[in-house]
Amino acid sequence: MSETRLQQAFQTALELPADTEWSSLAYAQHEHWDSLGHMALVAEIEEAFEIMLETDDVIGLSSYPVAVEMLKTRYDVAL
Repeated sequence: MSETRLQQAFQTALELPADTEWSSLAYAQHEHWDSLGHMALVAEIEEAFEIMLETDDVIGLSSYPVAVEMLKTRYDVAL
């Protein structure tokens, strides 16, 4: 399932526990989601879905729900 792949990308990049509350996960509200963690997250998402995020999307990736919506609408990923 694609959403599982997205969650795994977040877990790997940001060192998140399996019981993470996905709906409230947002940039700078988790100790590992800083600027370096953000770039690691972008790389994990790009690899997981074999896409290249546009610069505006990298900048706009501000939360897990935003990532879900972005992948669905802009990259045609079924989540």
